[in-house]
Amino acid sequence: MEQKNWNLLDEALGLHNNNAKPWPLCGRFVLVEDCVDTSAAFVLHHILKRSFSSYPSSAVLFLAFCHTFSHYDRVLRKLGCNLAAQRDNGRFFFLDMLMFQCPGEGKPNYGLASVFEQIERVITVLHQEKKSISIIIDDISFLEVAANGSSDDVLNLLHYCHTLTSEYGCAFIALDHKDIYLNGDRAAVILEMEYLADILVKAEPLATGLSKDVHGQLMVLDKETQHQHGISAIKTYDFHFKIKENGIECFYPGTKI
Repeated sequence: MEQKNWNLLDEALGLHNNNAKPWPLCGRFVLVEDCVDTSAAFVLHHILKRSFSSYPSSAVLFLAFCHTFSHYDRVLRKLGCNLAAQRDNGRFFFLDMLMFQCPGEGKPNYGLASVFEQIERVITVLHQEKKSISIIIDDISFLEVAANGSSDDVLNLLHYCHTLTSEYGCAFIALDHKDIYLNGDRAAVILEMEYLADILVKAEPLATGLSKDVHGQLMVLDKETQHQHGISAIKTYDFHFKIKENGIECFYPGTKI
């Protein structure tokens, strides 16, 4: 039943082919955007679960700026995935960034350099083991807080992670709250990330207002390029979702009974 409920999101993200040997998101940047009224954290949870449950060669490096390991372990256990076991098996690497903070303005950014070193160390090992690697950042807005509001430092880290999609074939998935701290510099970060993203996922409240049976709507834009007849195709998926205790139900508008 759960797989059926998730089928629309799987299809939109290219995760619906269980027979695909490599992780389908390899080499791609998935940007997930939400807002105060509608959280999209469940998209990260789903990608984590699918990575571990359906693709044995996959591994995840998770940069946590928002929540602790125990939080994600509890959430994923409800979805039938044991993160602690995946960590012990060398498939899940959790970098706790909750206490991370860049030096103040005008000081050498040793803090950010240490993050680069940690990422590179893990990626190098996993690449040697021929793993399909995903790098996940759980909250870009908290990264900005850690960087003392420096958009340059935020973009440096995000660009570095993005370069790994081509250098090592990594998947890069990041969650951002689009309507938080929406100043001039923040808007520049959002526009840059939207430009770089291969897949853009947007979670928004219903245009018609609150509903007991529908908690929000998802738009998934896949910038997949097709060269047939020289035409570049962009795939767009629009559907609704309902948050349940042990997962999310996705469905097309008007089909919820």
